[in-house]
Amino acid sequence: MKSLINLVKSVAVAAAVVAGATSLANAQDIKFFTIGTGGTAYTYYPVGGVIANAISKPPGSRECGQGGSCGVDGLIASAVSSRGSVDNVNAIISGLRNSGFAQSDVAYWAYTGTGTMEGKEPAKDLRTIAALFQEHIHLVALADSGINSVADLKGKVVSLDEPGSGTYVDAKLILEANGLSISDVTAEALKGNAASEALRNGKIDAFFVVAGYPTGSLVELASAEKIKLVPISGDGAKALTDKYGFFAQSAIPAGTYEGVDATDTVAVGAQWFTSAKEDDELIYKITKALWNKESRKLLDVGHAKGKTITLETALSGVGVPLHPGAERFYKEAGLIK
Repeated sequence: MKSLINLVKSVAVAAAVVAGATSLANAQDIKFFTIGTGGTAYTYYPVGGVIANAISKPPGSRECGQGGSCGVDGLIASAVSSRGSVDNVNAIISGLRNSGFAQSDVAYWAYTGTGTMEGKEPAKDLRTIAALFQEHIHLVALADSGINSVADLKGKVVSLDEPGSGTYVDAKLILEANGLSISDVTAEALKGNAASEALRNGKIDAFFVVAGYPTGSLVELASAEKIKLVPISGDGAKALTDKYGFFAQSAIPAGTYEGVDATDTVAVGAQWFTSAKEDDELIYKITKALWNKESRKLLDVGHAKGKTITLETALSGVGVPLHPGAERFYKEAGLIK
């Protein structure tokens, strides 16, 4: 009887060891991958969530084609709210985040140490995964504000978003292209719903947002208050696009926001970046997962901007070198010879 008990104990211990080893192996098979996005009220964050979902495939997920993820085996990706483009670039270079979204202009200046980043150490380890969608500069005011151009901002209280955001960088450039500077306005640093509330309550006269339209916080604002989008056009827009090739003159269509007419403005590209130090095979698999047919379904239904995120435009306006893993995929896909 005693030998039988000892045998049972031995089997139990062996089972526990095997279970522990299996759990350890599973834990070692899991790879966490962060995507720095932006404020929760704007476009980067929800799009980041869709992409994180598309590329993730935690251990135990059902196989692709059975309602399961077509992502990277063992990968758990997460969209992280941040202050925006500049913050994301800094976080990638410092190793705080694995990847992040940024405006094409901000990323190029960071990589080269030029433009608004002149005098700073170039972010030479920055690498591109994909170009995603176009972002439009929104200059928002109340419909009866009397603000009809960028020049009308002089002497007004204007939110430029937080330092560390791409919006802040571009707002400064737009003011300068129109003969103004930050000292010509009373600058605030509000983001998302806080900016919308401040406008409604009369605490600010206008605010800038750089985001893919329609952006959630502005949809909500337009449904609650009569607003306008102030044109960023004419000589100021031409000066901006002539000086900085990343800007393009574009328009936000009528009806994008309730009661708001079509508005001429300028736009930049939203792109996905990572570090040269990230594993080539991992970034290859992530890029491949981004562009598979199941991810296509998620992008199409996950956000209004998702349909504009296509393989055909994945290299549009890319000014920072591709990560070798991403480059390998695009060569296989025939986008690079």
